[in-house]
Amino acid sequence: MKPHNAGGGEFSRRDILKTLGVAGAAAALPSSELFGQFVNKSTAKGGRIDLHHHHVPPGLGGFGGAGRGGGRGPGGLSGPWTPEITLQQMDKFDIAVSILSMTQMGDVLYDNTAKGRAAVRAGNDYGAKLMSEHPKRFGLFTGVPLPDIDGVMKEIEYGFDTLKADGIGIYTNDNQTHWPGDPYFDPMWQELNRRNAIVYMHPLAPPCCTNLNDSVSFAMNEFDFDITRGCTSILANGVLHKYPNVKIIIPHSGGTMPMIAGRIKDRYPKDPKHAEYIPNGVIAELQKFCLDIAHASYPYPMAAMMKFALPDHILFGTDFPFEPIESTVNELPGLGISANVMRAIERENAEKLLPRFKV
Repeated sequence: MKPHNAGGGEFSRRDILKTLGVAGAAAALPSSELFGQFVNKSTAKGGRIDLHHHHVPPGLGGFGGAGRGGGRGPGGLSGPWTPEITLQQMDKFDIAVSILSMTQMGDVLYDNTAKGRAAVRAGNDYGAKLMSEHPKRFGLFTGVPLPDIDGVMKEIEYGFDTLKADGIGIYTNDNQTHWPGDPYFDPMWQELNRRNAIVYMHPLAPPCCTNLNDSVSFAMNEFDFDITRGCTSILANGVLHKYPNVKIIIPHSGGTMPMIAGRIKDRYPKDPKHAEYIPNGVIAELQKFCLDIAHASYPYPMAAMMKFALPDHILFGTDFPFEPIESTVNELPGLGISANVMRAIERENAEKLLPRFKV
């Protein structure tokens, strides 16, 4: 039997010897030189497509643009974010295209007031300006002002019809008491289904879990926990089944969801109504999600995700500027993923979602 390849195939004896030969030569190199050979250049023709890349609109608050939410780190920012910094980082790491979205501003964007609606519009206009100035480098997921459902519907129309956005971005909860599968949001999903829309669902720590007195920052756990809450809310309320034209992307290799998918399956409600939503089973529904690998390309989450996700549903992402790009790409050479699978992750799968960027 041939040894298993983490990329989904099998290694031949020749593959193993070749890998060992590379490893032996690499051992003699300084780590900085070794990483320089592998991480900066994509294996995909045309360079990487980054599905998880943020812009920081001026005047909207949030984590004003420094790496790791205001701190310093390898490749992080020590000052305000600018489009020029993003373009420099994209060039450094062979990222041809970044799909911009807003984040880390839940209190601003999701405050359920006219102020929140105006903030979303201002941020979307800013993102569209960047896209128009660099049409070959930037795409755009526009924000919506949940839980203001009337504002959401207007912003969907404006984002797609006026700004020509590639999709919309939502959070994993509405900063109140609702997760995205709640029937309250059905008008949003109906309209997105009609438009065959891409939805980028970024994590937001819910109000219930930002002050748990557990001795750690909520950023350590709650973002990835809430990805799973958002996914199970969408699953159990039938969004994936009722609105099949919507393509939903989740970040961080799926958060905790791939690791506990079996438990989700076993705990799924057993009544007839919920059974209607899973005609092919719970796992098949959960596998409809696309997953990016931003700040989650470590061997542990990647192992679970590669076993769980459909091969053409795995996408490249970085979470820049809130994470340094190195935190994702430095891990890639050691994963043992085959070149064809890596090309698909770095670009080809994104081209299927966003054919306007196909080379």
